[in-house]
Amino acid sequence: MPDPTTNFATARRMMVDGQLRTYDITDQDLLSAMLELPREKFIPAAMSGIAYLDTDVSVGPGGRRMLKPMVLAKLIQAAGIMTADHVLDVGCATGYSSAVLAKLAASVVALEADNSLADTARRNLSEVGAASASVVTGPLAEGCPSRGPYDVIVLNGAVETVPPQLLKQLKEGGRLVAVVGSGPASKATLYRSAGVGGEVSARTIFDASGALLPGFSKPAEFVF
Repeated sequence: MPDPTTNFATARRMMVDGQLRTYDITDQDLLSAMLELPREKFIPAAMSGIAYLDTDVSVGPGGRRMLKPMVLAKLIQAAGIMTADHVLDVGCATGYSSAVLAKLAASVVALEADNSLADTARRNLSEVGAASASVVTGPLAEGCPSRGPYDVIVLNGAVETVPPQLLKQLKEGGRLVAVVGSGPASKATLYRSAGVGGEVSARTIFDASGALLPGFSKPAEFVF
């Protein structure tokens, strides 16, 4: 009988070589992190067979989905995370993105609104030894100002708008990355805080899509 652990290791290598390297992921620390971490442990057991496919994976209620590996990796690479950075992972879900970030940064605040997902993230992060990542619960769009400011904020899903209160939690020179928009026309975007008068610049970095995070819809516009 084949060893499922070996099968997952092979699938993980194929993901890194076929989905990440071929889409210009060149950060060796990031590639090593995603090669080492068992992504299959962060999704429901019944769905472990699709853990390494080039697709978003359902992980919780309300349409919550884990970003496909390539999109997550390109967002993280664009953020330019350094070893001394303090990172906020908004919408950590089951903790996979936070585990990846914990291998790159000094500390990670993993924010999750759903209590059940937060409990799962705590368990998963403990099991993979991600001691520098701590899970907190609360509304995603509000961030976690009490633990900030942050060098990097990662929005772990698509958003129709980036709330000003999140951008205000960036340090001077801090970066926020997110998939902005809805549907296939969404764009991964890099925001950078100038730290002077709260000024923030934004730059589109690649085409992307993802499931909409709760609390990030645009307010309905009144039409006469």
